[in-house]
Amino acid sequence: MDRQQHNPSTIAAPLGAYSNGVSAPGGGRWLYIAGQVGVRLDGSMATTFVEQAEAAWTNVIAILADAGMSTKHLVKVTHYLVRPDDLKEYNPVRSKHLGDARPASTLILAQALAKPDWLFEVEAVAWRA
Repeated sequence: MDRQQHNPSTIAAPLGAYSNGVSAPGGGRWLYIAGQVGVRLDGSMATTFVEQAEAAWTNVIAILADAGMSTKHLVKVTHYLVRPDDLKEYNPVRSKHLGDARPASTLILAQALAKPDWLFEVEAVAWRA
C-alpha cells in the first residue's frame, strides 16, 4: 500500500497544492530531510530569494534521489520564508519542483533564519514502501 492523501469533504479543501493530511502504512522506510537553504554544491550561497529557493529544492531532490526516492514520496514539507512578499515568487518554484505531488504542507513566515542572509529554508519528511 502506498501513502494516502486525506482531504475529507467535511472540512475545507486545501488552499493550494498540498494535502490536508498524508498517511503512510507501517513497514516502509522514512526519510527525514534537514532544513535545506540556498547553499550550492560549491558551498556558495545564492543571493536572491528565487535563487535560494531553487538551490534549496535542488538539495532536497538530491537527498531524495540518494535515498532512492522522489518528490512523490514526500509526506510532509515545511517551508520557511523571511519576507512575506517573496510568497508570490515562491509558488512557481514550489510547483516546479513538486509537480503533482501533494504532501501535507506548512508555510511559516519567520522573522529570521539562522543566518541573516538566509531568505528561505525547507525541510521535509518522505516515506517509501
